[in-house]
Amino acid sequence: MGVTTINNEFNCPIPPARIFKAAILDAHNLLPKILPDKIKSIEIHGDGGAGSIKQIDQLDGPFAFIKHRIEELDEQNFKCKFTLIEGAVIGEKIEKVVDTVQFVASAEGGSICKATSEFYTIGDYTMGEDEIQMGKDMAIGTFKLVEEYLSQNPDAYA
Repeated sequence: MGVTTINNEFNCPIPPARIFKAAILDAHNLLPKILPDKIKSIEIHGDGGAGSIKQIDQLDGPFAFIKHRIEELDEQNFKCKFTLIEGAVIGEKIEKVVDTVQFVASAEGGSICKATSEFYTIGDYTMGEDEIQMGKDMAIGTFKLVEEYLSQNPDAYA
């Protein structure tokens, strides 16, 4: 088994507490609202904290659903760690994907999103550059949609 690690870091004009609340804590409500053509629903099995399972049922795409297990939820430091355990890229080549996301305050009053994805591959499989880029694009894309929603709705999650 090998591990391919992808690191992303990007600036966001939204303060850490607000984007963390929208993108992480309330994602089960917000994402189906801003992606109605992609996400049917998001169900949380558990209390929403560490150990809970989050199932995302999709309307469009190559798989019907994906499941994440929340490993760590640190509301004081705006950090979340979760493991993709079923659906999406999980299968013959990839055992699991561990994602860590943290929002830290930027000097400009917004935040810096620091995201790390660890792809645990099966056997001697090595991820290609296209797969790595696709992973980066998907992670950044979702947070940018939340950022856009919050910018257009200044009272939401205030």
